[in-house]
Amino acid sequence: MDDILLARLTEAHGVPGQEDQVRQIVIEELAGECEIRCDSMGNVIAFRKGKSSAGKKLMLAAHMDEIGFIVKHIDDKGFVRLQTLGGWDPRQMASQRVFVHTKDGPLPGTLMASQKPKHMLTPEEMNKALQVQNHFVDVGLGGDEAKAQVRIGDMVTMNRAYQRMGKLATCKAMDDRVAVYVMIQAIRKAVEHEVDLYAVATVQEEIGLRGAAASGWSIHPDVVVALDITLANDIPGILEEDHVTKLGKGTALKLMDSSLICHPKVVDHFRGLADRNGIAYQIEVLPMGGTDAGGVQRLHGGIPAFTLSIPTRYVHTVNETVHEADVDASVELLARYIEDCHTGNYAY
Repeated sequence: MDDILLARLTEAHGVPGQEDQVRQIVIEELAGECEIRCDSMGNVIAFRKGKSSAGKKLMLAAHMDEIGFIVKHIDDKGFVRLQTLGGWDPRQMASQRVFVHTKDGPLPGTLMASQKPKHMLTPEEMNKALQVQNHFVDVGLGGDEAKAQVRIGDMVTMNRAYQRMGKLATCKAMDDRVAVYVMIQAIRKAVEHEVDLYAVATVQEEIGLRGAAASGWSIHPDVVVALDITLANDIPGILEEDHVTKLGKGTALKLMDSSLICHPKVVDHFRGLADRNGIAYQIEVLPMGGTDAGGVQRLHGGIPAFTLSIPTRYVHTVNETVHEADVDASVELLARYIEDCHTGNYAY
């Protein structure tokens, strides 16, 4: 696993609709491998022609955006109120350091809950659940100063650096930058392929799979493979049956989530490749959540769709954590599929 590239991707900042920093990295990394263009939504579409003159189209999709916020109000005391972008758990939000990305550059701040200190709370108040909307950012400025620097619509992201912990790596925005990493590395690793390859770094996944739907419509692929994280709930206090996946046990082949049921013949294709090449994998059934495959599957009368997942602990927090072996297995299996995709027959 290339820590330098993965750190660069995860430490970049980009909420839905403001993915510019990540887009630039993807363009730089794939410029020597593919023809690059950006569509009007901001998706990066990297194209590499296959060997076959009648090659079918394989679309890969990994989203660039991370969950975050935009500024919706600055009050007269300089406190910044937020609109969420993506699925935040209020229990994981408070007491975090953030960046408010202003026209003059990132402004550090502290994300806090609007409540009294613990020392002053009644028992009833102690048991009251936090709400997403009851949070604000303190940027250390008075009202006039804050309003001069911060604009409504500025993005707000978490301030958290990439860190290695043994064979694990943790950072904000592993969802879905680790999958962008997998896509980039698999393209480099795939020796040659018959299919026409369209690798798309998508926008606005966290608010409704929007970039994937737009790019999928224009590409009209024969098969789409989304790359995303999935839950690894292998931690204390969670039943074995609810783990979904485990860290260190390989990449994950998704069967379903709330956005799609993966095409069974594509699942079997990936499973066979993994078995033949000795690549460790897990089978994933995710009760909630969705991926870009769900945004493409229902286009043009239906497109065979599948998601290759990277097991991740602590999803939608500042400490999203992956295992190097699972990341490497995901790269290897995706590269083998790019090379072998042309052999797949997904007709019913």
